[in-house]
Amino acid sequence: MSKPIIFVMGVSGTGKSTIGRLLAETIQLPFYDGDDYHPIENILKMQAGQPLNDQDRQGWLETLHALAMREAQASGAIIACSALKQKYRDILENGLPSPGFWVFLSGTFETLHARMQARTQHFMPAQLLQSQLETLEPPTQALQLDIELSPGEMVERILKALQDFPGLLI
Repeated sequence: MSKPIIFVMGVSGTGKSTIGRLLAETIQLPFYDGDDYHPIENILKMQAGQPLNDQDRQGWLETLHALAMREAQASGAIIACSALKQKYRDILENGLPSPGFWVFLSGTFETLHARMQARTQHFMPAQLLQSQLETLEPPTQALQLDIELSPGEMVERILKALQDFPGLLI
């Protein structure tokens, strides 16, 4: 029996890692931060203020897909990943034994930019936010949450939505 794969997605600064970790603690699933799987070339490119393109993301997405496939056979998992385009989400979800559950975190440019400028331990510079927003194809099959909600409120809403998602037993 396959286990749930929950993807927490959105542009940089939405709080994917924070929400993913909190949700993982709450429902006792492993958490994986997609940023930890970027090859050094991608990190250096972003640090230099250059947006990633589809070719840059391909290997990274394939690595996260392999992780999702492995975890779907094990305990299930929560994976935080920008997943900006539908074709990226298709790569991540391709062949999973059961559909992934998508949580889309969204907010205004101003809020996101302020959050990114306040971060000190992240390789993604605030100057790349606009390019991410331009690349973003908002998902149609996802629970969308406004980042103005508190982390606790977001997790509550995710838990409620998970109760109604067919095939997920949390």
